[in-house]
Amino acid sequence: MEHGEKREAVMQATLELVGEHGFHGSPMALIAERAGVAAGTIYRFFDSKDTLIKGIYASLEKQILAAVTLDYPAGHPVRVRFLHTGRQLVRFFIGSPLQFRFLEQYQNSPYGVASRRDKVFGRKDSNIIVELFEEAAEQKIIKDLPLPILFALTFGPLVDICRDHILKFITLDDGLIERTVEACWDAVRRGPDSGLRK
Repeated sequence: MEHGEKREAVMQATLELVGEHGFHGSPMALIAERAGVAAGTIYRFFDSKDTLIKGIYASLEKQILAAVTLDYPAGHPVRVRFLHTGRQLVRFFIGSPLQFRFLEQYQNSPYGVASRRDKVFGRKDSNIIVELFEEAAEQKIIKDLPLPILFALTFGPLVDICRDHILKFITLDDGLIERTVEACWDAVRRGPDSGLRK
């Protein structure tokens, strides 16, 4: 197995084990066994389990950004860009159940709390979704609510429906994805009496 292949095998094994057993139930020795590498090999790529977990999360963030920006309708109205973003997120999540399970556990762990705090309050990096909400707020297209609440009203339900699809409680087809993302937009947009359905 080549150097890069070993690193990928370690990351894949971690994704699988975290999905099955959670972070605490996925010790480095078990990850090494699942990856088919010596335990010491992992430390050539990642100096600790924390570094490994954060590395996988960073990789998944890049994959999500690539999914969201694929055919991104730059220059179109906020609503069009929001609907595109929601559709792309749902399609990425339901097409990558292993990655989705990892992300869910990450976001609901101390790792995720720190990450969310940085993104919502102290953003160090540009974030296309935060920028979209900021633009919508400046244009007074969306309700005057704190950013975490806007995120909860829009992306919370999308995460829930992805989970339900993966658990086979529902089946998301293109039409249902479209209607659901539209409903999330309706949850945060200002009412039709504002004349702001853009």
